[in-house]
Amino acid sequence: MSDHDIHAAHAHGPITRVGDIPAHDDHDHAGHAHESGHDHGHDQGHGGIGQYLLVFLALCGLTTMSFLTYSPFWPWRDQPHVGWAFMMAVSCTKAMLVVLFFMHVFWEANWKYVLTIPAAMMAIFLALMLVPDVGMRNRMVSQERALHMARTSDVRLMEQAAEAKALAELAEPAAH
Repeated sequence: MSDHDIHAAHAHGPITRVGDIPAHDDHDHAGHAHESGHDHGHDQGHGGIGQYLLVFLALCGLTTMSFLTYSPFWPWRDQPHVGWAFMMAVSCTKAMLVVLFFMHVFWEANWKYVLTIPAAMMAIFLALMLVPDVGMRNRMVSQERALHMARTSDVRLMEQAAEAKALAELAEPAAH
């Protein structure tokens, strides 16, 4: 295989976006591409190191946002469901950034939608199918399981016991 054949194979890869159609001429591509400053053998449009650094900084910022949900600065400390929903949104955003940029899916052809959209629909469908199971898990249980099931009153009793123990430990050093 000659240098011309190798360069031509790199210059005419799959067309993945509108406007990526290379100029087609019958000249010697080996010398012409380098003279005009267009080297088709490299990844054009992958953004370069700057784009990867921006994505990395975005991932760091999103991780910091997740971490702040456990800090005193989080305004919804008494509502854990808000924190969980926020952390799930941040996690999905981070996963999307990793898949799009570090796994190069952003630059793939449109067939990526044929693979990802049905898989996403199936994942949502399966999650929705579990909702009734989770919501009705206490409807029909055996007597043995009902005896060992956690109840809201049990949680309150444990919290009261923990508070009583903490007060007893505080009062004990003062008595000595």
